Amino acid sequence: MPWPPLILYSKPGCHLCEGLAEKLQQIPEVRELEIRDITSNPLWWEQYSLEVPVLKVAGDPERPLPRPSPRLTVAQLRSWLGQQLGGLSGG
Repeated sequence: MPWPPLILYSKPGCHLCEGLAEKLQQIPEVRELEIRDITSNPLWWEQYSLEVPVLKVAGDPERPLPRPSPRLTVAQLRSWLGQQLGGLSGG
């Protein structure tokens, strides 16, 4: 079963953001990943400027995920995400 769409709040020059985005793009179950540049939206900047990278499950409302360790390998991140998303009931 494919995973729900994910949103990554990021900003230019954020190495943690870039690293996480790169890993997420290598995970086959991540079919949809929207990367949002918080510098393009004052509301996002206000909410996330000190928090990025912020990973959320898309939806209304968006559901925040805990921040994964930047040390995780792609395989470990995939496993971690599977556990996080496994608790989602359909829809």
